[in-house]
Amino acid sequence: MKILVFNAGSSSQKTRLYEVQAPLPAEAPPPIWEASADWSHEPGKTELVIRSASGQEERETLPTSERPAVLKHILQSLSHGSTGSIERNEEIGVVGHRVVHGGAYYREPALITPELKTTIERLQILAPSHNRASLEAIAAAEEAFPQAQQIAVFDTAFHSHMPLPAQIYPGPYEWFAQGLRRYGFHGLSHQYCARRAAQLLGRDLTSLRLITCHLGNGCSLAAILGGESIETTMGFTPMEGLMMGTRSGSIDPGLLLYLLRHAGYSADDLDRILNRESGLMGISGLSGDMRIILQARAEGNRRARLAFNTFVHRLRLQIGAMLAVLGGIDALVFTGGIGEHAPEVRAAACETLGFLGLAIDASRNADPGGDADIASPHSAVRVLVVQTQEDWMIAEACWHLLKQRAQT
Repeated sequence: MKILVFNAGSSSQKTRLYEVQAPLPAEAPPPIWEASADWSHEPGKTELVIRSASGQEERETLPTSERPAVLKHILQSLSHGSTGSIERNEEIGVVGHRVVHGGAYYREPALITPELKTTIERLQILAPSHNRASLEAIAAAEEAFPQAQQIAVFDTAFHSHMPLPAQIYPGPYEWFAQGLRRYGFHGLSHQYCARRAAQLLGRDLTSLRLITCHLGNGCSLAAILGGESIETTMGFTPMEGLMMGTRSGSIDPGLLLYLLRHAGYSADDLDRILNRESGLMGISGLSGDMRIILQARAEGNRRARLAFNTFVHRLRLQIGAMLAVLGGIDALVFTGGIGEHAPEVRAAACETLGFLGLAIDASRNADPGGDADIASPHSAVRVLVVQTQEDWMIAEACWHLLKQRAQT
């Protein structure tokens, strides 16, 4: 069965094609075709990379940042040109979509229906850039593959069974009753990394205490006990928690009230600033891209150094919170664009954790070479680098849903 996966992010679009057969492999297989679109480099333009299983690669800069137009271009390349990997669109049996916010409504993958699309649209208010992107991807897929079953896989689902004290905000109880609660995000990534960590350690997942660090343009941590999320840093929206590329992370709500009441800010101003002009971008004044921050820091840029130090400080702070909730730790797991590719961040995050008996191997940290344990042999806590496989998790979830439906 060919399963096409749409992973729509706020500033990116990953599209992957998998050939899925029983029995499912223990490790994530490579896709037979993939396309990655990135809107973060230059306003109004899209950096696009398309690869086929045969090794053909196309790189383009498209003169548009409109997702529907980019998706149309991507889907044409699936069956045409040097990267074409299918002869007819009818070969696609299933299309799986990552949907960031499922609210309290969806805790499992679900077939996409008009009612489900209405719910995703209604939840745009909680994750505006992400859920809107998912709806645009769903529309493109329904037009291109009318014969395929469309399935939504929710990023909030993995955290939906957190203990109530982790879900509830300490405001009026009516907030919780109205659905104003902590949902958590990056669930597909945290779930995959926990499973992969157990494989790398040769341990049963149910016996492990893990802190998974998804560090990219968006950043979040999860405390995972026995394979279940019991706490995470993102909350009602993907803005809570860690400092991120352009998002602020947690801020004293009193500061926001001050800006609204006394500094002439509107709600739209705060939305723009907190989501797109804060984090690494806001402090450095340069970029939300950690690679650029690290280069500027090495060149002596004071604000880049401050942005890096603030990012690390808040990362250490939240790792400590996860540690306290777990009551101990077996492994610290790094993933995401920063987590996988920035050894400086991993080293700085671990620097103050020596009291746990945690020590990393500098040479392994500098070049993990894929999924790897970068802790020193004598370290009491293992430190892992894992290449997250959200797209395979979506394909796998689609497979299991269809199998369950066939058995009922």
